[in-house]
Amino acid sequence: MRIPKICQECGSDFIAKTTVTQYCSDRCSKRAYKKRKRKQKVDAIPTLTEQKKAHTSTVAADKEFLSIKETCQLLGTSRMTLYRQIKSGNIQAAKVGSRTIIKRTEIEKLFTA
Repeated sequence: MRIPKICQECGSDFIAKTTVTQYCSDRCSKRAYKKRKRKQKVDAIPTLTEQKKAHTSTVAADKEFLSIKETCQLLGTSRMTLYRQIKSGNIQAAKVGSRTIIKRTEIEKLFTA
C-alpha cells in the first residue's frame, strides 16, 4: 500500500506505507514529539497573573494589618470604594507615615454586622 501524503512537521511530500503515518522521516517525528512535550510543560505552568493572585492571597491571609491594595484584593472592590467606606466610617483605618493600613478585624466586622 502506497499513499501520497504531506509531512505534518516539515511540509514535504512523501509516500506513506500505512494510513496513520504523519511524518516523512524519523527526524521529523522526533521534532514533533519534542514540540508536543515542550507544549505540555508550558501549558502545565500557571500563567503569571494566576501566580500573582495566589501569592497575594496567601500573603494577605497571614497578615494582621493590610494595606489598601491588599484589602481591595481581599474584598474584591476598587480603591475608591474602599476610601469611601473609610471616609463614611464603616471601616476604621490608621495612617502610618504616608501609608494607610487597615486591621483585619475591621474587615471581619463588615461581614458580622
